[in-house]
Amino acid sequence: MDRVERANRIIATIRDIPPGQVASYGQVAEMAGIPRGARQVGRVLRELPDDHDVPWYRVVQAAGTIAFDEGSRPFREQKKRLAGEGVRVVRGRIDMRRYRWQPDLDELLWKPSDAWDDA
Repeated sequence: MDRVERANRIIATIRDIPPGQVASYGQVAEMAGIPRGARQVGRVLRELPDDHDVPWYRVVQAAGTIAFDEGSRPFREQKKRLAGEGVRVVRGRIDMRRYRWQPDLDELLWKPSDAWDDA
């Protein structure tokens, strides 16, 4: 799998995260078929063009923390967007037991086979 295909899979997986839920960088990588690819997820998100529509703010660190420095503009933006979807962020942390995206097996198995092509 080349770099472009990996990026497309990562973006498609992030787009699948439903509003009001979050996934960790590692979870996104695993679901995109890139085991141990959490850093690649971060890289793809950093390289998105300014006019993208990818819901980047639904991706957080494994412990449920926002990856940006608390008080920074990106931190405030991510917190605001998550709050707009009903996700509570307390001291920069999201309760992963409550908000972690956990797709059921049917959702994963019956995802359209061309979903990667739409990224």
